[in-house]
Amino acid sequence: MKKVLFVCIENSCRSQLAEAFARIHAENVWQVYSSGSNPSGVVNYKAITAMEELGYDMSTHCSKSLEQIPDVVYDVVITMGCGDRCPSVRAIKREDWNIPDPKHMDETAFREVRDHIEKQVLGLLDRMTT
Repeated sequence: MKKVLFVCIENSCRSQLAEAFARIHAENVWQVYSSGSNPSGVVNYKAITAMEELGYDMSTHCSKSLEQIPDVVYDVVITMGCGDRCPSVRAIKREDWNIPDPKHMDETAFREVRDHIEKQVLGLLDRMTT
């Protein structure tokens, strides 16, 4: 199975949403991880609510630092805001999706970011399996 890591700054919204969608769409294909370059320690309640609307329980997720993830070579590391502040993570391939942090957005804008992340995850899955 491919090892995929999603990284944002706080590991509370974007990378958590990406991890959730990867677990939904690539459960049997990827080993999925997420972390933050400066983790908040909690998953944002808006992210939990936004995924609940789609039938996914994200309440069991936790905000993690880069030091708390396995020290392995990842097939792909996706950054969403920390960019090159994640040099300690070894990866075969890196992508930066440059997704805006939705934590202060209203519900409608937050859902748009959520849906955009799902499309990005599906695109990555397609690229990695073809």
